Amino acid sequence: MKNTPPDLSLRIAGLSLRNPVMTASGTFGYGGEFRELVDLERLGAIIVKGLSLEPAPGNPPPRIVETPCGMLNAIGLENIGIKAFRATRLKFLRQLDTPIIVNIYGQRAEDYLALADILDDEPDISAVEVNISCPNVKAGGIAFGVDPEAAADLTRRLRSRTSKPLILKLSPNVTDIVAIARAVEGEGADAVSLINTLTGMAIDIDSRRPKLANITGGLSGPAIRPVAVRMVWQVAEAIDIPVIGIGGIMNGRDALEFLIAGASAFQVGTANFVNPRATMDIIDELQDFMQNQQITRLRDLIGSLQLD
Repeated sequence: MKNTPPDLSLRIAGLSLRNPVMTASGTFGYGGEFRELVDLERLGAIIVKGLSLEPAPGNPPPRIVETPCGMLNAIGLENIGIKAFRATRLKFLRQLDTPIIVNIYGQRAEDYLALADILDDEPDISAVEVNISCPNVKAGGIAFGVDPEAAADLTRRLRSRTSKPLILKLSPNVTDIVAIARAVEGEGADAVSLINTLTGMAIDIDSRRPKLANITGGLSGPAIRPVAVRMVWQVAEAIDIPVIGIGGIMNGRDALEFLIAGASAFQVGTANFVNPRATMDIIDELQDFMQNQQITRLRDLIGSLQLD
């Protein structure tokens, strides 16, 4: 008799997911770009490219640099804008039986609030992921996610404007990420996702110039995974809302580190550039691991780290 497949389903931030595999914003386009490569209805959730109120051209090239065990990007959050997204890309996504999560960003609190208002009227959007790593122009360019008070204030205002589940995406470029997580939890966040990219820089030694036109960029890929796992563990130990892990997940074993550290779900990002079917492979690898370990429910793996 064939063994019963392990149960990978879970409920997180009010969402019912068939498995914990999500796509990381900015690495999977608007979802439809992968339709011929990936079974989009096998995914736990699709998180689309970050959206702003108006279309954004992003930074000038060069804006991607390969690094040992990862990449630096300074795309600059280039996107088509919320209006064009609703008029075009959302039509395809509505056909899918997969939760759709929209990532939003702005340079002032009012930008975020306006986006939340728009998305609150979209029944086919399951949740909102809030990128708080953006510079707050009203606060001298300091990122919303660097200051617990600013992060809390933005979360509180967003919570009053939308009934959608709110996922706050946290920056690792802070002194104490736990303080930020606690601040947004206290103001109504339904979950946190972490980590966003680490700020980095690469130099062409022959020209003695930065390799990125923007000078600095966000480091992602396997190089940041140990940092991400540590931060996920620290945050999961400190808060009661779910944690979604991000950072250098290339295969199922990488993903399992995050789950064991306390993440309820995880996002696959840079791996999509190396292997467009990475998410599918990771789902298969999770199932194989659980069958080999005779683990019937994914929920039994979450936070199972042994320290004694």
